[in-house]
Amino acid sequence: MKQMNTSRRQRSWDLRAAANFIGGGTGTGLLMASVVAAAFGPTTPVTMAAGAVFVMLGLSMVWLEIGKPWRALHVFFHPQTSWMTREGIIAGPLVAAVGAWVVLGLSAALPLVFVLAAGFLFCQARMLRASRGIPAWKQAEVVPFLIATGVAEGTGMMAVLGGSSPALVGFALAAGLAREAAWWAYGRGLARSHAPKASMDVLMKSAPAMACRAAQVAALVLWLATLSGVTDVALLAGLLAAVSGWGIKALLITRAAFTRGPAIAMCPVRGRGIGLPIEA
Repeated sequence: MKQMNTSRRQRSWDLRAAANFIGGGTGTGLLMASVVAAAFGPTTPVTMAAGAVFVMLGLSMVWLEIGKPWRALHVFFHPQTSWMTREGIIAGPLVAAVGAWVVLGLSAALPLVFVLAAGFLFCQARMLRASRGIPAWKQAEVVPFLIATGVAEGTGMMAVLGGSSPALVGFALAAGLAREAAWWAYGRGLARSHAPKASMDVLMKSAPAMACRAAQVAALVLWLATLSGVTDVALLAGLLAAVSGWGIKALLITRAAFTRGPAIAMCPVRGRGIGLPIEA
C-alpha cells in the first residue's frame, strides 16, 4: 500500500500575519540599531520614531486579522502561556520608552529601549516556534533565524533613514552574516526533521526564495564595499537587506506553512500478528 500525502497549507494566517512579523522584526531591529548608533555618536529621532511606527503597524495588522476585533484586549489575558500576549504586553512600555527619548530627550531611556526591543523580537520568534502543527514554524532553528533577520532588516532601514557610519555598516555586516549562518542552520534543521517537501521547495527552491537569497547576498557584498571605501552604495545595501527579509518572512508565513500529514509505518491487517509496511 502507498500512503496518501495529505500535507496541507494552513489558511489561518495570511499576509496580515506576515506583516506583523515584518513590522515587528524591522521595527525592533531599527530601534536596537538606533541605540547602538547613539553609543557611537549623535543619532536622529527619526529612526527611533520609525522603529516604533513599524512595530505598531505590525500589531495593527494582527488586529485587522482578528475575526472579532473588539475582542483584541483578550490577547492580554494569558501571559503565562501565550507568546503573543507577552509580545503585546511589551509593546506598550517599548513605545513609551521610545517616546521618552524622542519627545523628552531622556538618554536614560535608551538602554530600556534596547532591552524591550530585544524582548519583543524574542517573543515574536517564539510565537512562531510555538505553532506546533506547522513543521516549518516549529523548527527550533526558526527562533535565531527570525531574530537575526529582524536585526538585519533594522540595520538596513537604519542606513536608509539615518545614513551610514563605519560603526553602523560594521553592525549591519555582522547582522547579515549572522542571518546567513542562521538560515543555513534552519535549512539543515528542516532537512533533519524531514519537513514536508512542499515547505522545502517553497523555502529553498522557488523563484521568490531565490530572489530573496540573491538580495541578501548582494547586501553583504555592498556592506563590504562600503567598508572598503566605496561610496553611495550603503542605501542600496540597506534596502536589499530589509526587502530580502520581508520576502522570506512572507514566504514562510503564507506559502511554506504546510502541515506534516500522517506518518503511518504499518497498516493493520485482520488475522495477522503484524501489519503490512506502507511505502513513504
